[in-house]
Amino acid sequence: MKDVPRTRSLPALLLTALVLVLTTLYAPGASADTSVSTIAQALRKSPVYVDPAARDQLSAADADTLATRIKDADKPLFIAVLPAGYPTTNLFADLRSATGVTGLYGIRLGDRFDARADSSVMSATARRNLVGSVQGEDAKAQLTDFTDRALANMGGHAPSSWGGSADGGGASATALITTAAVLVAAGGGAYALVRRNRRRREEEQRAALDRLRVVVDEDITAFGEELDRLDFHPSEAGADDAMRADYERALDAYETAKQRMAAARKPEDVRSVTEAVEDGRFSLAQLAARREGRPLPERRPPCFFDPRHGPSVTDATWTPPGGSPREVPVCAADATRLADGRDPVIREVDTDYGRRPYWDAGPAYGPWAGGYFGGGLLPGLLVGTLLGSVMATPTYAADYGTGYGDFGAGGYEGGDVSGTDFDPGDFSGGFGDGGGFDGGDGGGDFGGGF
Repeated sequence: MKDVPRTRSLPALLLTALVLVLTTLYAPGASADTSVSTIAQALRKSPVYVDPAARDQLSAADADTLATRIKDADKPLFIAVLPAGYPTTNLFADLRSATGVTGLYGIRLGDRFDARADSSVMSATARRNLVGSVQGEDAKAQLTDFTDRALANMGGHAPSSWGGSADGGGASATALITTAAVLVAAGGGAYALVRRNRRRREEEQRAALDRLRVVVDEDITAFGEELDRLDFHPSEAGADDAMRADYERALDAYETAKQRMAAARKPEDVRSVTEAVEDGRFSLAQLAARREGRPLPERRPPCFFDPRHGPSVTDATWTPPGGSPREVPVCAADATRLADGRDPVIREVDTDYGRRPYWDAGPAYGPWAGGYFGGGLLPGLLVGTLLGSVMATPTYAADYGTGYGDFGAGGYEGGDVSGTDFDPGDFSGGFGDGGGFDGGDGGGDFGGGF
């Protein structure tokens, strides 16, 4: 009979052990990681998420302070603080897909930090430099510095899902009436301010277009002179259908360029003009090759130093003053000059400070260059130049259009809900290489030690 109580206690002991096991398994942060979907759901409600297993990294009060700062700035900045062992494979791309909001995403993972962004919000170069500038700091200092610097340099607006703070109760009628009166009064002032800003922007665009018109007219005139020098007649001896088709395309491009320039109303309209000129020049190059019995030229971008030199024939290394070396497409004459250690013949334009190379002449020349060097080629050519730096800013697309490779803003602005419609390249790479560290691709003009 003495063994009966001991036997009766066995189920209780087993139950106690099972409870302990389950408690250990499902304790926050003790086993299964928080899912990406859970993190994304939290970020759709607030800009800062701290995993239960990483609360020693950032306190609730500090997280609230960061969130308030981001909301007040009205920017699509997302911060996640995760434990050191959290899986990093495709972390940024998966989080961006699950959140579905165009923005800048920074993740503190243990004592490591990295970030990715849609190119419409921040350029890849700016994002890498930003990440690199906060490496090695403790969690609070790092996330605060990252937030402050990001808010000052990123584009877009906060997602509407963040909403505003709610007190859970109803506002009084007096408060509502007072608020309405203030809004009406402020609305009149805001409308006047918007109109004034719109007029100023339109005036700036007209001035930029007038300056561009001089340069584009020079391009069109030079193209017309090339047509005349070629002296081709469709009925001449030896002319075949292919030659006549080349000549017809060149003539059409010439007329199209003139018509588009006459119809241009803003700087970004110029891009389609230079695209037409470049198409026409390539048709002339094909026609010349056919008449002379030479192999047809491959389609290449025009000479970087001056598109009036015609299609490039090779790539050459060139280093702008104070910049880093890069490969640029060049014509045969400029390739020879560079090989001999001489300066290329550079296209200069009028500025308020005298004649300057087009890449140092101001933002309006972005659309002009974009028509010649489209398809993502332009950012690599202009890195480190005045024009390249301006085109990398979030405000450039609003004034001069989009679609210049990495400089373009894409179809969604920061804060827009785009779901999985985003460039996966913006969120690729391993965790930790976003700032050029741990074998990443950062550095560039500012790489190296002291």
